[in-house]
Amino acid sequence: MRALPIAVVAAAAALTLTACDSGGSNSDSDGGKKASTASSAAASTACKIDQIGIQVGPANVAPAAGDTGNVPVTLTNKGAQCTLQGFPAVKVQDGGTGTDVPEEKSATPPKLTLAASGTASFTITYVRGTAGDGKSLAATTLKIGLPGAATTQSFKWSYGPLAGKTGPNDPNASVSSFQPAGD
Repeated sequence: MRALPIAVVAAAAALTLTACDSGGSNSDSDGGKKASTASSAAASTACKIDQIGIQVGPANVAPAAGDTGNVPVTLTNKGAQCTLQGFPAVKVQDGGTGTDVPEEKSATPPKLTLAASGTASFTITYVRGTAGDGKSLAATTLKIGLPGAATTQSFKWSYGPLAGKTGPNDPNASVSSFQPAGD
């Protein structure tokens, strides 16, 4: 057996450790490809709105100005298995004017996997406004979209004016994250 000088062994060990370091410049190109592939895979498994059936209601309607109402929304997967994570995009409109409903301030939303025919739900909570008071939005349309997608589906808003905190573009409302539904 031939003995190697300690300096040669130390240099070889240092090179081996550098090659394994994920933060080194030697691994950036591979790491970028892996991250890109993972991100593409996640995008390809995300649920698409054209493969989701949406049912709005029945609602627990706020009967008078200042009362709180809840509008449950159920999503049914009509395609292959897909995933939902985060919050739905929800907008209310009164003809040409519209505003986004803010996300409920809560814990990190779960990542849900929806099997074919699987269901999930979320809830829109709102405070009923007063028609014509300048702070309320006389909403007539509800638009629902999935995270990261530009396409929405439209539904009739028949739950009265939506109260604003400071005006019609600051709704006193929130939307919950996606939650498992059904069995």
